Order: sequence, then structure tokens, then C-alpha cells
Amino acid sequence: MNEEVLQDALANPQNVGEIPDADAVGTVGSPDCGDMVRMWIKYKEQDGKKVIDKATFQSFGCQTAIAVASLATQLIKGKTREEALDLSAEELSKPLGPLPPMKIHCGQMVEGALKAALEAESAEKASAPAPITSAPVEQAPTLHDALAAAGKKQGAKIKIVKI
Repeated sequence: MNEEVLQDALANPQNVGEIPDADAVGTVGSPDCGDMVRMWIKYKEQDGKKVIDKATFQSFGCQTAIAVASLATQLIKGKTREEALDLSAEELSKPLGPLPPMKIHCGQMVEGALKAALEAESAEKASAPAPITSAPVEQAPTLHDALAAAGKKQGAKIKIVKI
């Protein structure tokens, strides 16, 4: 693994936080074990195509998951939905170099959150006739909410540390 790229991604994570008016949101992970990644995606029209204008994330997990998510949000900018869907966990984590076997799941979580967002957005548009633009968009619960609910269910306390 490229420790220099990992340390830079951790010291200066890019695109952290939610996009309030996101076009798509995807979450992957388990509040029971504590590893979760949520991704927000916002599109724009460019050269007659709909491309990813902005992607952000929240991650509750190890440093590698944070680094991969940060790098992935930069990598998918300017890509179409189809191009982003084609990216594998290995491609999303490529700047870090080969991940050790115990860290491969970090890339898979980021890939899962990205695909969940892209597929949810696609399914939502296929099942809804035409969006009502004047209606407020309901916000998805935050990762903090999901972890706090899981902690209450298990009688545990969860401490969240921002980096």
C-alpha cells in the first residue's frame, strides 16, 4: 500500500460531508460492526451528457476506508453514471496501491456506497413518473443517526471522532 498517498488522504480528506440537494445517496455497511460509508452525488449537464459534478462522503470505519472514499469522490467527478458504475473497488483504491487482504473490504464498501447511490437514483427515476420540483426532498438519516440507533438497540455507547 502506498503509505504516502494514504497519509495525505487522511491528513487532507477531500469531499467530506453531505450534499443537501444531492441527486443520489447510497449507504453501505453495518451499524452493528461500525463500518459504514455513505456517498452523495450531484450531477450537471456537460456537453449534452449528465455527468457527476460533485461527490461527497461520510465514513465510519478505518483510515483506509476514509482514504479510499476521499480518493473515489475525486476519481468519479466528470464521469457519467454508467462510467462510475463500471468502476471496481480495485480501481477506486488504485492510488493507494494494492490493499492488504484485511483492508480489501474498505474498497468494497466504497464501491458499494457508490453503486447503491447510482442504482437508487436510477430505480427512483424509473418508478416515479415525473418529479415534483416544488416538494421538499426528504433527507436520509445520517450515519450518526444509524450508528446511534444501533448503539441504543445494543445498549452500547458510540463515540464519533471527526478527523
